[in-house]
Amino acid sequence: MATVALDVQGGDLAPDVPISAAAHCTTRPGCPRLVLVGDRERIAAGLAGVPHDASLLRVIHAPRFVPMDAEPRATLDAMPDASVLVAARLVRDGEADALVSAGNTGGVVLACARTFKRLPGVSRCALGAVYPTETRRGDKQDPFSLILDAGLTLDVTADDLVGFAVMGAAYAQRISHNPAPRVALLSNGTEPSKGLDAIVAAHARLKDAPGLHFIGNVEGLDIPRGTADVVVTGGFVGNIMLKMLEGVAETVQDLLRYAFDQSLMNKAGLALLAPTLKELKKTTDWQQYGGAPILGFDRVCIKAHGRSSPRAIKNAVKVACRAVDTKLVAAIADGVRALASSSPSPDRVG
Repeated sequence: MATVALDVQGGDLAPDVPISAAAHCTTRPGCPRLVLVGDRERIAAGLAGVPHDASLLRVIHAPRFVPMDAEPRATLDAMPDASVLVAARLVRDGEADALVSAGNTGGVVLACARTFKRLPGVSRCALGAVYPTETRRGDKQDPFSLILDAGLTLDVTADDLVGFAVMGAAYAQRISHNPAPRVALLSNGTEPSKGLDAIVAAHARLKDAPGLHFIGNVEGLDIPRGTADVVVTGGFVGNIMLKMLEGVAETVQDLLRYAFDQSLMNKAGLALLAPTLKELKKTTDWQQYGGAPILGFDRVCIKAHGRSSPRAIKNAVKVACRAVDTKLVAAIADGVRALASSSPSPDRVG
């Protein structure tokens, strides 16, 4: 059974939502052991009012935290006992197998960087993000694809992009039950010669990469279609693209609500479409996938959305457990090692 360190101080709705999620999780079959890191009194008060299995819970007192709008580096410098750092140290020291936090993204990433080690051969770590597509994949018919990097490394080299491809493929194989995920580079054209120098160089290396189902370049229109299961890009482009996808999904929902309020005919028509719209909402609901992986470290970390509900936190815990149970970190290390032995890189590493 895995043990997950949950930063209950992290997130817009902390600590109430993470505590509620942890309590409910312990009443369900297959719940891992949970280490709740946060204010002891707040945790005790939150658990007092809800059913839970205390045998699966351990509490570590860490009342200070990184605010969602804080500058991460200065805040962590001033608070070495911040909850996310305490939780990360538990994972580093083997008292937990994975870290889950819905807190300040920069704070979570920096806590990992200060506490964990980067895997040998990984030039840059990456923040993965999951987005809905029309294509289903894997034995569970997962509607989500993975994009990385989603904002950690803004200026990328070919080495970085190749590493992201290997890490993303390993994640998709284990979390989405997809044995041969299609991996692609995001560019301004599908031809191998299209894109920035780093993209062209990465393409040349990835086309012969062992154990990787590389399908070449994809364009922006391929992203919602699900042409690729893993889309590789730099953090600057990846972050902008994800914010755009989130905005489009929210705009569509707002337009549907507006149309519903305009006339009885619209209401009747939308009522007929209710089953389809319900399925669309389900497919685009980010809460069902829980969170985003931070890949490239020697420990597992899942960054949940800042506005996560109890359901989203529970799903983030599930993803963390699957990453541990399927030995995701070891798989990434093996993939990076195999790539390095087959094709030495002229680019910077480290």
